[in-house]
Amino acid sequence: MDAQTYTSGLAELRTLRDDIKKTAAALSRLETQRDKTVTALAAHDKAKAERIAPAAGLSIADVVALAPQLVPQDMDTAPSPAAPGNAEPAQPNPQPAAPAPDPAPPAPLQQSADPATPRELPALPQDTDTDRWFNPTSGLASQYPNFIQQPHPTVFLDADTGVLVHRDHTVRLDLGDRSAAAILTAVFHTVPDTIQRIYITAGAPWHRDADRYPYLRDAVAAWLNAPTPDWRVDTGRGRDRMAGHFVHARSPVGRYQRNNGDQHVEIRSVGEWFDLETTDHPGIVRDAFRLLWEELRRHFPDAVVMGSPSQTGRDLWTRTIPRRGKHADGFPVLSEELRGLLHATAGQGRNELLTPPRVPERLPALIEYDRTFAYAKHTWKSPVGAPRRVTANAFAAWSAKEQHDALYGCSHWHIRVTVPAGWNHVGLLPAPAPGERAWHYPAAPGATFTTWAGGPEVHTALTNSLGSWRVEILDGILWEAGKPLDEWSKKLKDTWTNLSAQAHFQGDAQQSRAAHLASRAVRSILLYGIGSFAQRPRMVTGTTPRSMERDVPPDAEIVGFDDELITWQKPTGFARDPNAHPEWSAAIWSAARAALLTQYHRDDDIYAGALHTPPGTVVAFRTDAVYLTQPQNWPYRHRPGDYLLKGHLSGPTSAPTSEEELLTLRDTGRQALNTAPEEA
Repeated sequence: MDAQTYTSGLAELRTLRDDIKKTAAALSRLETQRDKTVTALAAHDKAKAERIAPAAGLSIADVVALAPQLVPQDMDTAPSPAAPGNAEPAQPNPQPAAPAPDPAPPAPLQQSADPATPRELPALPQDTDTDRWFNPTSGLASQYPNFIQQPHPTVFLDADTGVLVHRDHTVRLDLGDRSAAAILTAVFHTVPDTIQRIYITAGAPWHRDADRYPYLRDAVAAWLNAPTPDWRVDTGRGRDRMAGHFVHARSPVGRYQRNNGDQHVEIRSVGEWFDLETTDHPGIVRDAFRLLWEELRRHFPDAVVMGSPSQTGRDLWTRTIPRRGKHADGFPVLSEELRGLLHATAGQGRNELLTPPRVPERLPALIEYDRTFAYAKHTWKSPVGAPRRVTANAFAAWSAKEQHDALYGCSHWHIRVTVPAGWNHVGLLPAPAPGERAWHYPAAPGATFTTWAGGPEVHTALTNSLGSWRVEILDGILWEAGKPLDEWSKKLKDTWTNLSAQAHFQGDAQQSRAAHLASRAVRSILLYGIGSFAQRPRMVTGTTPRSMERDVPPDAEIVGFDDELITWQKPTGFARDPNAHPEWSAAIWSAARAALLTQYHRDDDIYAGALHTPPGTVVAFRTDAVYLTQPQNWPYRHRPGDYLLKGHLSGPTSAPTSEEELLTLRDTGRQALNTAPEEA
């Protein structure tokens, strides 16, 4: 770039700066006018938040925040929306939706400061008639499938370059404006009509108009719902074909059906399975899926790689359900009441950022340790059968051994917790924080809170080497221990080990990369398969013409709109899913959070985890990773659950105060570790 071009670019930036300021000021004026109008309309004696919300382009919660007098009578008891990434597929018209694809990435980090108004968690009913809570759902159990899963012929498409890989053939397509219609036309001009799945390996075409929308989700919804001549939104047929589009900011699923035939096809992101680099050719992705299928077949003779890791994981698991013996009749599904309780009280991975003064303003270093294939470490024991209730009085009457066995067993406890005086380390138990499914970890000496926690975490709080916490049992749920996931998990671990070895020893760079991606896909199958057992409450997504906004369901949340359509979603409770087992997900998540704090390595006779670091050296937790200011001599034997040194950023560096800052430092630390010269 020459000096003249540089000077011209600066002038252009100044113009853009001024235009942005003017636009921002105009937007602020419009939003202020909108808020005033909402407040004025709220004074009408028949005003309703559910009528004003779609007219204003706001959610009902936003309207109620502006006009508290409009709070719906049933708002306090209305079902909560699903966690991001677990909403149901979008429908062209209101109708029940099919199970969603995989959960979203880890939730944003919770700040370490104690929230002022934590949400209140539900409790077990206090009346004596709780049979309907503790009796399994009638006629619903997980059983070995009586059908053979059918594969879906697949192609792999780079939406940036137009490179399409179909089996052993590679072609370059003209994708036009990269709309769904253009992609469908170009692909099926080249490949047979038998293709049922198009994986996008790069390009994210659903983001092509992102600058026109305030949120990525709106841009994705517009892309999915744009006209597709000769195609319509798939209404679903068959055992494993789901209906409607799935609107997700980064991993959406478009499901289409020919207007004049029985042809069905999905367009979806390969990012559901693993992270790709910009240099990864669609042929490498094809090879990764081929290797994945071949290795799975060694352990699951009828394995089929389905559209998402969670679908694949659950399908593979059903084929390990015993057909004889104690559980030949299947694994019973909990009552809807207990499933709802676990949904509200059993969080997933620990995501927490500790900020100054709990850590130094200037960190001497930022070191990342990530637990390898972590959830696979915690599948050897899981709750089975109908649980029983353990009241406070019943627990108090038990012997010390009975109490120990219950807390160490498969259990979920309603507890009142007090942080001990003089405590100077990280928090040990999750407490509810404001926001849907948000948690924080109180650590201030003397702090008292009421929460729910799994047996592994309660056991850690009572027995850790730094000092026992005071934990009062208010109520509990106790299951018999079994091994419903053990065979499934062992087979996936063997598959992961074999693919990891291929990636390490393969001489061809492309095949090594493909094997590495396949091993990451196995991780996703187990990770998201476990998440799918949690079975969030279903969400129905629909669209209503702007001219008919009165027809938007009164309990719906507005999630997007354009000049023609309003997109909304509403909760519809739990489906009769025979494979819904939130007790398994909750137990594994609790054990994984406990292992972030302390984990014994028997072969090396050493403990690892946050509690075995000096106070003030833990900067953050992020699902399976802990970020420290000092290196640790923790053993790593390439086994599930081992702490792998993933990044090392030398300091001093400013302590991160947001998730974005942490992730930036994390990426820099990983790069620094990978480029550091090896010691002699």
